Amino acid sequence: MFAWFETRINPFPPGRPAQAPRRLLAFCWHYTRDIWPWLAITSLLTATISILQVVIFSFLGNIVDWLADADPSTFLAEEGWSLFWMGFLILVGLPLTGLFHSLIMHQAIFGNFPMIIRWKAHRYMLGQSFGFYQDEFAGRVATKVMQAALGVRESVTKIVDIFIYVGVYFGGALVLVATMQAWLMVPFLLWLAAYVVLMWHFLPKMRVISELQSDARSTMTGRVVDSYTNIMTVKLFAHAGREEGYAREAMDDFLGTVHPQMRLVTTLNVSLDIANALLLASVAAIGILGWTTGTATVGAVAVAVGLVLRLEGMSYWVMWELAGLFENIGMAEDGMNTIARPQAVSDRDDARTLVVVRGEIEFDGIRFHYGKQGGVIENLSLTVKPGEKVGLVGRSGAGKSTLMNVLLRLYDLEGGQIRIDGQDIAAVTQDSLRGQIGVVTQDTSLLHRSVRDNIAYGYPDATDEQVIEAAKRANAHDYILGLVDPQGRTGYDAHVGERGVKLSGGQRQRIAVARVFLKNAPILVLDEATSALDSEVEAAIQDNLNALMEGKTVIAIAHRLSTIANLDRLVVMDKGTIIEEGTHEELAAAGGLYGQLWARQSGGFIGVDANAEAAE
Repeated sequence: MFAWFETRINPFPPGRPAQAPRRLLAFCWHYTRDIWPWLAITSLLTATISILQVVIFSFLGNIVDWLADADPSTFLAEEGWSLFWMGFLILVGLPLTGLFHSLIMHQAIFGNFPMIIRWKAHRYMLGQSFGFYQDEFAGRVATKVMQAALGVRESVTKIVDIFIYVGVYFGGALVLVATMQAWLMVPFLLWLAAYVVLMWHFLPKMRVISELQSDARSTMTGRVVDSYTNIMTVKLFAHAGREEGYAREAMDDFLGTVHPQMRLVTTLNVSLDIANALLLASVAAIGILGWTTGTATVGAVAVAVGLVLRLEGMSYWVMWELAGLFENIGMAEDGMNTIARPQAVSDRDDARTLVVVRGEIEFDGIRFHYGKQGGVIENLSLTVKPGEKVGLVGRSGAGKSTLMNVLLRLYDLEGGQIRIDGQDIAAVTQDSLRGQIGVVTQDTSLLHRSVRDNIAYGYPDATDEQVIEAAKRANAHDYILGLVDPQGRTGYDAHVGERGVKLSGGQRQRIAVARVFLKNAPILVLDEATSALDSEVEAAIQDNLNALMEGKTVIAIAHRLSTIANLDRLVVMDKGTIIEEGTHEELAAAGGLYGQLWARQSGGFIGVDANAEAAE
């Protein structure tokens, strides 16, 4: 039975995730529409439970009146069937309705609903641009996705379940009291008016504070995660105390939202205590007065006082639910401000799959400047022929890595066009584009998974034999066999830690090279591919890299010119433009920038221009 209800809603709906609206109600509906029929059924069951509970209160009043006037010897004969049906309602009808309500709410909705939100939001966030994540804490983004899922679920379920229950219950109670003694309605209506005024005054203020609190919580979490992620840097610079201060500042800001919230809660509690006390006193007084004048029965007084006591407990419950609702609305709004941002780089609706047959790359008058005033790349044109090996040379800030970023479409161009085999990369899917390009960067980041998973990341269907062969070609197999992680997993099953921190820079780099060996893409981009390797290891895998490059179009970036001197052509860049092209011998003899860099090298590295731009 439980399993049947748990599988009524698919927590991982198919289809490409769309951008959510940036208005709260539309944002909530965007993630709710898949489950609205179940919410409608829940609301109907909630209303039924409310009505049944009011009916039971009414019947209790009748019992009081019956017992006051009935003859014990004939009571069961006269009221037996009424008692039977009320017993059936209490023992069977109400529990059965509650069972179905609970099964739908807790088995079908509570687990699956937030998972739908997380699934859709996570997939959409994976489509956000590289630049988006450069401007955000990873921990902060993850927190907002998690918080938004719970915020939307709690907001929606409270509105369609709890407030329907309260509304129907209170309306039924008013009708019941009116049928017993009309004057008894007056205290209830006055109390309702006071209650609404209190909620109207306090809750919007709590909503504002909750939104600030949600943002402060995300910032606090992001700062803590940032310290943990960069723990090596923290320790190397002996800045644990500074990180404490960095986190404490965010924690103080968070507390600055908690204290005003608690002041509002205390004031609201005291105000509600006074309103409830006045309601109880006035209902009891009017009920007793009605009984003395014969306009109200003992049962009516008992029901009215019982309803007051029930509403008194319910009023605090509703208050906290409303406070929770506004807190969750604040969480949903805070998450919405991150999750619902448009994707800076997205596939067109008619995007095609890139097909690479020859591997020709054309940069045609491209322009890109990271949103700055001055252009990093201005009107650059370059053609890399099929199978050609081209090296990019230049000082830091010349635009070499930027050229690779726009080729991989981590950013969209601001002008011009890049074509691969005549196909505009802006008109093909990002996945098919990057699937045809193998990349090794100088800053290798591995996933916190097994070595096997990391090597096979570009070719998930690879066999163990293929993974091992790729590792051997990258001169990584021997050290992998000696790996052991804290959970006792060894060799290719060992996990490498977050971003690969359990491995040295050279070990991570060899894993990255093995990954590209296995992917075997027709186009290769090598951005300082061997920068983290010592000379012995570099020499050991250089022959394999040369073999990998055979028959492929290659663009290689290197500050160590000796690693690219043997390529077919070298392209020298400066301030976003191409200033020289040719072979190593031609450029070294020409006496231009390349010749100066080559002559000035000590240990094989290019000097860094002090005036070079930081962005590359």
